[in-house]
Amino acid sequence: MTQTLPITETAAEPVTAPRKYRPAGAISPGQRFAVYATLVLGSMAFLLPFYFIVNGSLKTNPEVEAGNFTSLPKNLSDVQWSNYPDALAADRMNFWPALANTVVITTLCMAGQIISCSLVGFGFARFRFRGRSILFMVMLSTMMLPAQVTMIPVFILFRSLGMIDSFWPLVIPAWLASPFFVFMFRQFFAQIPEELVEAARMDGASHWRVYWQLMLPLSGPVIAIVAIYTFLGAWNDFMGPLIYLNSTENRTLTLALNGFKGQFGAMEAHHLMAASVVCMLPCVVLFFAAQKYFVESVTMTGLKG
Repeated sequence: MTQTLPITETAAEPVTAPRKYRPAGAISPGQRFAVYATLVLGSMAFLLPFYFIVNGSLKTNPEVEAGNFTSLPKNLSDVQWSNYPDALAADRMNFWPALANTVVITTLCMAGQIISCSLVGFGFARFRFRGRSILFMVMLSTMMLPAQVTMIPVFILFRSLGMIDSFWPLVIPAWLASPFFVFMFRQFFAQIPEELVEAARMDGASHWRVYWQLMLPLSGPVIAIVAIYTFLGAWNDFMGPLIYLNSTENRTLTLALNGFKGQFGAMEAHHLMAASVVCMLPCVVLFFAAQKYFVESVTMTGLKG
């Protein structure tokens, strides 16, 4: 007669080993020095061109043509601060109209990306419908299409609509959602506890109120990330304005800087460097002011939905 031993609940439960982390103190001083030395050398390699262009923008044209980019001005009186107003003058770069056009396009693109991508991401995260996963994968697969593939068909479309030499071809695509930003919003909305959404619906909130009053206020980090990347893309965009903007009064900063380079770049290299510094300054300030959001953008794409 065989006896069967009772199986306890503890024996049936899988035993998971605790996850081991390497403490910060386990790094030797030599390894820490190697890491910091590598970071410092990498930072210097990326900051060196920026130093050259800033230093060249404060020198005379003969000094720039002689290749004197390394030495700093010996006296404060030798600093050519007049290079900046001279480079941005109306007879050279015509800076202020180009800046206004760039600000308008960038602001509309940021608003369009945030609104459209958050709406689509909310739909993929909180609505249950047939074929949702397939449709989401199809949307993500469009990220593999290079922009050059759709450039000519999109240009023909906007030309048939009579929108050439206007801001519409640069703004409308931003209001049609970007797959990468939709993915980020969807990943974030999927992490919000279902209890919060159910509590809002029990109070009589519609889907629109759940999106507007609950989801958007909680998605501040994602909104900041989308706004930063959209700002950098729209501010530095050269190909789009080059294709769609023909008149001088509609030029953006990138087109104005390119026109300045073609007309005065060979004779006034110091002014060209000064204009380049002014054009890139908002991006540099934004990068240093929003470094934590760049890190969050990397961790956000790794969230499980």
